Amino acid sequence: MRLSNTRVIALVEEDFEDLELWYPVLRLREEGVTVHIVGEEENKVYTGKYGVPAVADYSYHDVNYYEYDGILVPGGWAPDKLRRDKKVLEIVQYMNDQKRTIGQICHAGWVLISAGILENVEVTSTPGIKDDMTNAGAIWRDEAVLVDGHIVSSRRPPDLPDYSRELVKVLEENNRD
Repeated sequence: MRLSNTRVIALVEEDFEDLELWYPVLRLREEGVTVHIVGEEENKVYTGKYGVPAVADYSYHDVNYYEYDGILVPGGWAPDKLRRDKKVLEIVQYMNDQKRTIGQICHAGWVLISAGILENVEVTSTPGIKDDMTNAGAIWRDEAVLVDGHIVSSRRPPDLPDYSRELVKVLEENNRD
């Protein structure tokens, strides 16, 4: 329970990639992290691409995001919806400005693109949005996981063990500061 004083937001929206939300959430909880599921509506049940539900603990319009040490953005089709909400972008920009841990996997890069935080950041994502990432100024690499400061990025579900391991490391390092 080495991260028992750590709090993380996990964003959710309809059609999230089930494993890309739940695998890191459960892995972080194993380390003692308090992870809150945050969606557009508090207490709403969101359904993943493969039918796995997630209930929002808070609305991203009401959560006190400045009290959190990091944020997770899952992939799937949820990022295309999340990136359209100004409050989501505000939260991601705040996390970036404060150098708090940001985890993004697969299509989640779309949210970071819309938040305008990828200029000269080394990242990976699903190859399907490589052009979007590079057009946003990112330095894209085809690797299982990349860490550039406080931003941890990954490509797809088979990379989840590497992604989750690096998330834990970055959260631990950031909480020492």
